[in-house]
Amino acid sequence: MDLKFVLESLLFAAQKPLSPMELRDILNRAAQEENAIEPVRALLKLDIERILESLKALEEEHRTAGRSYRLVCVAGAWQFVNEPDYGPWLRAFLGVKNRPSRLSQPALETLAIVAYRQPITRAEMEQIRGVAVDGVLSSLVERGLIEQVGRAEVVGRPMQYGTTDAFLEYFGLAGLEGLPDASELRRIPVQRPDSLLTVDPGLATVPESPKLEEASPESLALALEGTPTDGTPISGVIPEEPAPSAGDVGGVSEPT
Repeated sequence: MDLKFVLESLLFAAQKPLSPMELRDILNRAAQEENAIEPVRALLKLDIERILESLKALEEEHRTAGRSYRLVCVAGAWQFVNEPDYGPWLRAFLGVKNRPSRLSQPALETLAIVAYRQPITRAEMEQIRGVAVDGVLSSLVERGLIEQVGRAEVVGRPMQYGTTDAFLEYFGLAGLEGLPDASELRRIPVQRPDSLLTVDPGLATVPESPKLEEASPESLALALEGTPTDGTPISGVIPEEPAPSAGDVGGVSEPT
């Protein structure tokens, strides 16, 4: 039995995206059933790499078939989604669902800084942006787009932040490697105050060039703006309108 089509049947029936690990667990449970037939037992304890290869082959087949739906990977999980072009009919059939408020420009700039420089502390975000980020930071945490990921090895051990799976889903990314190329933005130097010297000098700053003025928070936000947010829905449901692009404004106010 072709593994590719077994996975296709599972994803077609699934009510939520499934990761390769979850798919392997399902295959194992089926193979361990007392009355499992030989083709089913043959799919016991498969390597994750083999499952990924089959998923990618299935993704390519559906992409080239030109159907109204396709297979995508978002935040490490796989799902079938409808093409946005068919949204008007699906909205008429399924109804319109409420969507979260859009991100403001200050929130987007802060989120972009976290995405490209994680793990990063609040003080480092403020140094790059040049303004306080307390309000925006709290809002991004509440929305589940960023989270606490540990503490910096400096005096006082401030909390560090990083992006979440919800961030990947919001921008339609399979993983952080899918972020637009912004290597020059990752090198913005951050000069920590003397009171926050690290135990390891190599952790104190990044390389001295380019200078801070060469890559602003606005540049970071523009880099995210190229992320492929096409509004592809989870579990085949088309949203009210295409998901907000990274340049959308509204929803979160800039702290004073």
